[in-house]
Amino acid sequence: MNGGRRVAVTGLGVVAPTGIGREAFWTGLLGPGATDGQSLTFDDWDPAPYFDNPKQSRRTDRVEQFAVAAAGEAFEQAGGVDAIGVDPARFGTIFATGVGGLHSIEEQVQVRLEKGERRVSPFLVPMMMANASGASISMRYGLQGPNETICTACAAGSHAIAYAARLIRWGVVDAVATGGSEAAATATALAGFGNMTALSSVGVSRPFDADRDGFVLGEGSAVLILEEWSNAVARGATILGEILGGASTADAHHITAPAPGGVGAIACMRLALAESGLEPGDVKQVNAHGTSTPLNDAAEAAAISAVFGPGAVPVVSTKGVTGHALGAAGALEAAAALLSIEHRLIPPTANTKVISAEMDIDLVVGDARPWEPGPVISNNFGFGGHNGSVVVAPAT
Repeated sequence: MNGGRRVAVTGLGVVAPTGIGREAFWTGLLGPGATDGQSLTFDDWDPAPYFDNPKQSRRTDRVEQFAVAAAGEAFEQAGGVDAIGVDPARFGTIFATGVGGLHSIEEQVQVRLEKGERRVSPFLVPMMMANASGASISMRYGLQGPNETICTACAAGSHAIAYAARLIRWGVVDAVATGGSEAAATATALAGFGNMTALSSVGVSRPFDADRDGFVLGEGSAVLILEEWSNAVARGATILGEILGGASTADAHHITAPAPGGVGAIACMRLALAESGLEPGDVKQVNAHGTSTPLNDAAEAAAISAVFGPGAVPVVSTKGVTGHALGAAGALEAAAALLSIEHRLIPPTANTKVISAEMDIDLVVGDARPWEPGPVISNNFGFGGHNGSVVVAPAT
C-alpha cells in the first residue's frame, strides 16, 4: 500500500540507562547486559543542562525532563526548527507514555499524608499529566500542529511513531516531533509489578531465554524528528532513515496476558507490512518486544515464525541492556533500529544464553552481527492487549 508522501527521519535524540545521547545508547547496546536489580535508572540524573533555570526543572517531572533532553538532541541533529522550515501550524507533536508523572504523584501523596493537603505542590497537576512531555516539546519549539499523547501501555511508542508518520504521509502536517518518555520506577510501581510477578526474581532480563522469569524496569526517552521527504531533500538534511508504515491491533483477550499463539501480534505485523508495501521476505531484521516474561516472549516468537517463517529473519531484543521502559520502549527500539542501520550491525540480545527450545527464531546473541541494512520491523505489545508495529528502513 504505502501510498502518499514519503516520511524521512532527520533527527534522533536518546536518554537511556546506557547513557545520554544516541552514541552512548549505541555503545551500551553493544555491551554486556545489566544483571543487578529490578530496575535500571539514572542514579545521577541532572536535568539542569536542559532548562533555563533550576526553578523550571523543579516544576517538571522526571518523565518530562527526559523528553526535553532527548528532543534537544533530536532537533540539534535535524538542524533546528528554522532549518526545517515548516509552517509551525503544520509541525506536530505526537508523543507517547505509559504512565506519565508517576514520581510526582507518589512524592506528593506522601507530602499530603505527612504534612497535610495545603503543602501539596500547586504544580502537581501539570507535573503528573500524561501529556506533559509532548506539551513541553510543543511549547519549547513553537510547534502548533496536532499535539497528541498516546497512552497505550508498552505499545505506545510504536503507536506514536506510526501515527505521526501517517499524518505526514496523508498531508495533514509536514513534520512531527515524535517518540516517547517514561520514568515509572517508583517504589510503589516496583511493588505492583513485583507482586504481579512481572519482574525478574533474579534481577536479570533474559529475552527468549529458557530461564527467563520476567522483566527489569527501565526508563528513558527517545525523540525522532520526522519530515516530508522532499522537504528534507530540498534543504540538504541528512536522512537517517524512512518510516515506511506501521499498524495497531488489539488482542481483546486479557488485561495482561497476550493472546495464545500471538494471533494479535501476527495480525499487527501483517498489517504493518501491508501499509509499508512490503512482503515478509523484504524484512531484514525484527526488533522484538522481547520483555523476558514467559508468556509474552513465547507468543511473540510464535508470531514472528508465523509471519516470516521459522528462523527466516534475524531477531533482537534490546531489553537486556535498557530494561523495559514501558511507553518509551517503542521509541527507544525505533532508535536502536535506526542506529543499527547506520552502523551496519545488529546488536546482540544481552543476557540470553540458551534460547527456549520451542522458539524457532534466529535470535542474535553473543556478539553484534554485521548485516546489509534493510527494512526493520519493531514490535511492542502492551497490557490491555495493545499491539504495535512500525517499519523503519534505510534512506534510499
